[in-house]
Amino acid sequence: MRTIVGMMLLFLCCQASGKSSQTSSVLTSPDGKLKVTAVSGREGLTWAVGHEGTPILEPSAINIVIQGKTALTGKGREQQRKTVETSFATPFYKKARVTDSYNTLTLHYNEVDVEFRAYNDGAAYRLIYTGKKAVEVNSETAEFRFAADHPAFVPYVNDNRGGERYCYSFESYYDEQTLSQMFNDSLAITPMALCLPGGKKAIVMDGGVEDYPGMMMVKGKGNSLQAVFAPYPLSQEVGGFDRLNIVPSRRAPYIARLNGKRCLPWRAVVVTTRDADILNCDMAQRLAPACRLKDTSWIKPGKVAWDWWNNTNLTGVDFKSGMNTPTYRYYIDFAAKNKLEYIIIDEGWSGKESLLEDLNPDIALDELIAYGKEKGVGIILWSSWRNLIGNQPEGGETVTETVMAHYAAKGIKGFKVDFFDRDDQQVIASAYRIAACAARHHLLVDYHGLKPFGIQRAYPNVVNFEGVKGLENSKWEPRVADGPLHNQPRYDVTAPYLRMFAGPMDYTPGAMNNAMKDHFFGNNNHPMSQGTRVHQMAMYTLFEAPLQMLADSPTEYEKEQECTDFIAQVPTTFDETVALDGVLGEYAVVARRKGDIWYVAAMTDWTVRDVVIDLSFLGQGNYRATIFSDGVNALKDGRDYQKTVKTVTAKERIAAHLSSGGGWTARIVRE
Repeated sequence: MRTIVGMMLLFLCCQASGKSSQTSSVLTSPDGKLKVTAVSGREGLTWAVGHEGTPILEPSAINIVIQGKTALTGKGREQQRKTVETSFATPFYKKARVTDSYNTLTLHYNEVDVEFRAYNDGAAYRLIYTGKKAVEVNSETAEFRFAADHPAFVPYVNDNRGGERYCYSFESYYDEQTLSQMFNDSLAITPMALCLPGGKKAIVMDGGVEDYPGMMMVKGKGNSLQAVFAPYPLSQEVGGFDRLNIVPSRRAPYIARLNGKRCLPWRAVVVTTRDADILNCDMAQRLAPACRLKDTSWIKPGKVAWDWWNNTNLTGVDFKSGMNTPTYRYYIDFAAKNKLEYIIIDEGWSGKESLLEDLNPDIALDELIAYGKEKGVGIILWSSWRNLIGNQPEGGETVTETVMAHYAAKGIKGFKVDFFDRDDQQVIASAYRIAACAARHHLLVDYHGLKPFGIQRAYPNVVNFEGVKGLENSKWEPRVADGPLHNQPRYDVTAPYLRMFAGPMDYTPGAMNNAMKDHFFGNNNHPMSQGTRVHQMAMYTLFEAPLQMLADSPTEYEKEQECTDFIAQVPTTFDETVALDGVLGEYAVVARRKGDIWYVAAMTDWTVRDVVIDLSFLGQGNYRATIFSDGVNALKDGRDYQKTVKTVTAKERIAAHLSSGGGWTARIVRE
């Protein structure tokens, strides 16, 4: 009997000791619907997230190893709680101002703090290194453990550059599978979505990445995702696609170097109850560094006539089209006629190894710059990342400064920087240095081979990113028995919810040759798009891109001037966005306002669909709506469309019929 009583007392003591060895901190969102629970103790730190009774994240591990030592051990001490209600201007975004309201809690450890935030639509945390010494980060643990085997949209890493695991263009279709079905040996990029009970979605992402590697995901234990970070490169060589990359050949046993006190990137999970709300979520902007430019008045968003996708194909001209001066004069004329702000001269204007030497003798750049200035059209130049930094990932500032100073003095308006294809610490740091240098010289930059990571708010002269399976993929899309291998229209109504969640995307829309499944085929020199003409036209409103391309040939647009007039009028930044309707991977409907003019767009996958456009976002009075919809014969010929002009009011609900791979779009002006 004494033995039993003794054992019971020992059990109760151990239980009490276990409880006392942990500290639990609870943080709720401003509306009280979302709850973050942080538990710290001998076994480390975990966080859990719930939303109105729905478990979003089960207790998930957070930690970091610095100089070989695990930082988050023992109890974290609550250092600070506060409520923040603020907003900030976003003149180069889908709305003019972003509201930033959250509750925050900071836990203090020896040399590392952990800041948690609870928003109405999600939760986030970041680690803050508070030490003064330079250190190496050996690893970071960021776990996202879910309550069940949820279906997910997973963008896997593939097509690695030079066979290097972490060297990739960030262009992925979405595998739709459950967590348990994920491939054990594959990296995935973010944002990625989990489909929760009751129609809720959880989106996992990182934010505010600076001088630190981006976050990739792998399948974890049970129903979990585990973060993976590219190790720091120690040696590298020119290689990859057409030797355009700098490919790491040896990586360090650490992921980052810290040179003293600094904040690390955010780890976040966003929660939505309605898919359409994803299209208007501002989490990436909220978690990004504040704008660092005192003067942004010189930054001019706009549209670009682009040469590469259409292979500089011009017809009805008296010169041989190609990468030559007469061709680009024609592009400038086209841009001026249609009030486009820029043209791009893509790969081939400079030498393979230099942006200052071995220039293409068929392109009289100074003449074109002067001609563009006369016509009110700026010129943007293509560059590989390695040429812009002189093959020096750790440094390269001298080369970048020399190149940018030289071309800014000539009158060039910006650079399209291609083939980064990595997001380790070196590349992220380089992207910030390039953006800062470009800003000093009043140059725009469009980053390819990267997805957005927060720099676009810090340096709004970074006006676009690729990292998307855009229209270029139609040039080499394989054909299988019943049509194209990939379901591009479904991707087109998935990317706005996920890839675009992180920031703008250089999808390069605007194909005028539009095909249904039965007659689509990849053709590099005469490309076409999957889906209808209006599907392409709707992209100009639906897809966020402060620098937006017109991908097709000027002569193709001139044959279709009615459609060209419409897309040329759509702005690339907006004052207000209203997410009207949509389902991830099925369809999307959005309205955006610039000044007092509204632009509305709807897109669907290959499913024929009828949607209702609720115009209650309009003000009082009558409005004139110019509407483009799929034609009655669009199922036979994707180029078929119908244009109508009608008077509408805020009380109306317009029935919009979307053909297979179809779209609907309108410009609405007060009468």
